[in-house]
Amino acid sequence: MGIFDLFKKKPEAKARPLFYDIVCPYCFSKFTPDEVVFRAAHSREDDEDYALGEDEELNKYRERFGLDSVHDMEAVLHPVDVPEEHRVYSDHVLIGINDRYGELTRRRLCPKCHNELPVTAGKVPSNIISIIGASQVGKSVYMTSLIHTLQNTTADHFNAACMPLNAEISRKFRTYYEEPLFERGDLLASTQKEKMQEPFIFQFVFKDDSKPPLTLVFFDVAGEGMVEQDYLGLHGQHIKNSAGILLMVDPLQIRSIREKIRMNIGDKPGEWVSQYDEPRDVVLTMFGDFIAYQENNKTDIPTAVVLTKSDMLHSLKDEDGEYIKSNSNIFNNMVHRNYFNLTEFENIDGEIRRFIEKVDRPFKGTMDVYFKDTAYYAVSALGSNPVDQKLQTVVSPIRVDEPFIWLLYKLNFIEGRRE
Repeated sequence: MGIFDLFKKKPEAKARPLFYDIVCPYCFSKFTPDEVVFRAAHSREDDEDYALGEDEELNKYRERFGLDSVHDMEAVLHPVDVPEEHRVYSDHVLIGINDRYGELTRRRLCPKCHNELPVTAGKVPSNIISIIGASQVGKSVYMTSLIHTLQNTTADHFNAACMPLNAEISRKFRTYYEEPLFERGDLLASTQKEKMQEPFIFQFVFKDDSKPPLTLVFFDVAGEGMVEQDYLGLHGQHIKNSAGILLMVDPLQIRSIREKIRMNIGDKPGEWVSQYDEPRDVVLTMFGDFIAYQENNKTDIPTAVVLTKSDMLHSLKDEDGEYIKSNSNIFNNMVHRNYFNLTEFENIDGEIRRFIEKVDRPFKGTMDVYFKDTAYYAVSALGSNPVDQKLQTVVSPIRVDEPFIWLLYKLNFIEGRRE
């Protein structure tokens, strides 16, 4: 950091609004805090309005993800049915109501899907990060590696903690994702299109109370759905209400690279599939779904283009650097502490931009046209290429958290410095 950086005037903080719109971390609907509904804190057999029963909206949501219906739920209460003096506010946000029996409930629900909202909803921005990408790019593996890294190292480097929203999410993540990959070395099965995965919701909570928590919602959409318009319309609602996007690109999606790697390392190592979706197809589908409705046909959602499986690019490196230089930084892990290293970012971003420009100009051009704010990264969720769905070495992630840290910087959670 130069001496003049010490005297740079920090940008003035924006005036804090009285409340923030809420984006439901389950169904991604957007609404104001006054539109929430509540789950009653008790039930009564002598009042049908308060009797236990089925919550149709909640069960409709659960059915969408293949979850069992829930019966005998407490009633859903609407604030409009409660006198103003019986409503409870905190920092201008409706957080509770006293029902007709004088019972207080603070269990706020999404008005669309009736899932319970985080306690901070409406008081802080609903910053949601989405991971998207076509099939075979390894979204599930990357999500697992990223969350594991955030929980075990990254959060501590930024005086924060990364925690699941509830115990059920914690159990599912550990049982079906983290333990198979990190403890048994088993590659995760690809998400099936007909089997939707309920969102994994984590919060990145800073120990500094003045910083709001960041909600991480990993909606494990089956990759095949990313190039089918109807499917994206049904399950891609989360994208347009995201504060940041991680757009994943597999080097093997790029035809010229796929053939080059195949020539260099052959068909045996790793996982090859017969058909790959072109990265541009994913972007064009997104454009048709929501970018077309943005101002100037562009989205200003910060989007990190994440080139996955960077360990496979070892077969492309050479001294001339036709594709990747032998001493490229993409093969070395980078640890950011307390701030975002802008010098390192500019080096990596520039190198991957040039690489993508060379090997897939149509994709790069499409990104330039439709996205205002992009960064380019290369990561390896595993550190090596698995063979027959099994890792040959221990999981050693390379730069997996860097795109997320860039989003922290873009969303003004952390500062950036040059070195």
